[in-house]
Amino acid sequence: MKSQTFPLILTTLCTLLALSMSAEAQSRPRRVNPPDTLLGPEPKSSPATDKNAPLLDVKPAKPVGDAPASSGTAVSSSMTSSSDTTHAFQLFQQKQYAAAALEAKQIAAKDPSNSEAWKLAGFSEFYLKKYAEASVDLQKALDLQRAANQEDSHTVDALAESYVLAEKFDRALPLLVTVTTRPGTKPDPSFLYYRGLAEFKTGKTADAEKSFNAAVKADPKNSASLFYLGRFAFERKDFDSAIAMLNRATTSDPRMAEAWKLLTYAYLNRGGAATGPKADADYLAAVRASESLVKLRPDEDSTILYAQALMRTQQYTRAASVLEPLTTKTDAKGATLYLLGFAHTQAKNYPKAVTALERAAQKTPDDVNIYRMLGYDYEVLKQYPKALGAYEKGLQVAPADAELKESAERVRPFAKP
Repeated sequence: MKSQTFPLILTTLCTLLALSMSAEAQSRPRRVNPPDTLLGPEPKSSPATDKNAPLLDVKPAKPVGDAPASSGTAVSSSMTSSSDTTHAFQLFQQKQYAAAALEAKQIAAKDPSNSEAWKLAGFSEFYLKKYAEASVDLQKALDLQRAANQEDSHTVDALAESYVLAEKFDRALPLLVTVTTRPGTKPDPSFLYYRGLAEFKTGKTADAEKSFNAAVKADPKNSASLFYLGRFAFERKDFDSAIAMLNRATTSDPRMAEAWKLLTYAYLNRGGAATGPKADADYLAAVRASESLVKLRPDEDSTILYAQALMRTQQYTRAASVLEPLTTKTDAKGATLYLLGFAHTQAKNYPKAVTALERAAQKTPDDVNIYRMLGYDYEVLKQYPKALGAYEKGLQVAPADAELKESAERVRPFAKP
């Protein structure tokens, strides 16, 4: 009898053990992996015309030309003494630009055909950084010069630059073509950059790339042109070239925040396409680039990008510490709170993860990823009713989500009171 009973007991014990293991397996939450959207939106490809692209703090290339001539343009025999620009020019030489502009405009008002008065007014306004006003007066000067068949190259240069800095790129481009194609002269790298910028802003991307390349050839440290070449390469998903150009741009001008930002994205993208040591090296480079970005531009977007780079190197605790100051504000974004919750989850700090994700759900209740991760964290903490509630809220947002359905069914038996 005993010989028959022992196998029966053994079988029963095995069955109970199997059921116990099955229940434990069913209650174990599925590990949450970083979603594909962790990096957030990348820089958008430029449309046919991108009139909102940054000017990158462009500055006048140099004092434009030699400024207005003095003695030769002071008085003509047919002019009255009011047309004499000598005193106005002296004010200009003394860098009293506002006074020079005022006096030159008064002369031009009395003598509208006085090209030198318009020119002097335009140059003075240029140095006052009143580029729109400068372009109006310099255009009048150039029109008068051309009517007299006496076009002055300095006026053309100043007008072209004024149009660029006033963001009137369609007006600037024909002048910049003239400036950069003068026979027997070597184009100034800054004007080649301006030409590329005007071409880019007016939708002539292929021409812009040629101009930026010409600017870099003339001046290998032309940081703004290097940035745009890096941007073009990035948009073609040529991350090797993008990284090369953007590294040169940031070396030439370490203060160029936009270049550090795009360089971070380029490293993250190239790292995402690689494996092993190559990916690790790119992610670490992304961290270094984003650190430089945050030092220059310590805003929320830069900080979030920095945190994401840290996450790619699995520095989750550090990423959380970077994000936490952003989330202390009542107006913290849902996406920021979600990333903080993700960082805490990966660092296995589940209570803090839950706190962040609950706030994220209030901010962006239609984000299914929040409920997926929140449910996971509740499961880890064995708060099964809350886990089920999170999964079911996720299913309200995405009813066809198979993973959420599986998760909800997994915890349902354990969520009963």
